[in-house]
Amino acid sequence: MDLSSINPVLLIASIMVSATPILLAAIGEAVVEKAGVLNLGVEGMMIVGAVVGFAVAVNTGSPGLGFVAAALASAILSLSFGFLTQYLLSNQVATGLGLTLVGLGLSALIGKPYEGMKSPTLPKLDIPVLSDLPVVGRMLFSHDPMVYLSLLLVVVVWTFLKYTRAGLVLRAVGESHDAAHALGYKVVRVRMIAIFFGGACAGLGGAYLSLVRVPQWTEGMTAGAGWIALAIVVFASWRPWRVLIGAYLFGGVTVLQLNLQAAEVAVPVALLSMSPYLITIIVLVIISARGAHGAPASLGRSFHASS
Repeated sequence: MDLSSINPVLLIASIMVSATPILLAAIGEAVVEKAGVLNLGVEGMMIVGAVVGFAVAVNTGSPGLGFVAAALASAILSLSFGFLTQYLLSNQVATGLGLTLVGLGLSALIGKPYEGMKSPTLPKLDIPVLSDLPVVGRMLFSHDPMVYLSLLLVVVVWTFLKYTRAGLVLRAVGESHDAAHALGYKVVRVRMIAIFFGGACAGLGGAYLSLVRVPQWTEGMTAGAGWIALAIVVFASWRPWRVLIGAYLFGGVTVLQLNLQAAEVAVPVALLSMSPYLITIIVLVIISARGAHGAPASLGRSFHASS
């Protein structure tokens, strides 16, 4: 065992990269659930974003276009979920699970010709002056643009929900869709916009996996990241800043266990590999035992206008 081989600077930099795809998906899902919709299809939307982003980036040579295509593809896929649940009033849990299965199958079909290929990836965005700072420069200010976009999204979503009228309307729809409808707000329209946004964020998270974190396509490469994003929203009590903390905690555990494996710590590899998911489950059990959730009151409930 040689813990001295673990470089703290590289460790923290790796945590930021590891947390980014989950943070992107989780912040989008937080907005969706704030609107009162439970979309369990995050995993399916992420994997579709991963394969579409990879395919577009390989064929155009532009990772930026890959991210745009991934966001659009997953957002459009999310609208199918929105149509079924908001207009046809299908069960949100069952439809979300179906969306995940569709996404996994569709991605395997689209991605078959791209297996074994390498994609162009995003360059590092060295921030002038800040990136030259000792220690923290390499740690915090020498990442690709998507890392900073994910952090910016947290700020934007928090500001939107807390300080804007549109954010207040979205939260009202999530808390009591009947009361919001009685006040004249378009409940279904608000929820469809939230679903579209959540799908786009999940697509960006998936594309980050295939274009930056592991710049290649492998079937099933999301490996449960969408489910972790859903768990983090619950862990965060539907608050954007806590979503950020949750994503970075999970990213930290994931990177740390890889470093511990490399340092040959006397712990079974299987136990280290399962530790991020095990810790997530334990945290959710503790939160459930406490009984304090803060979930939107109308979460998962179908809305049908009576007039």
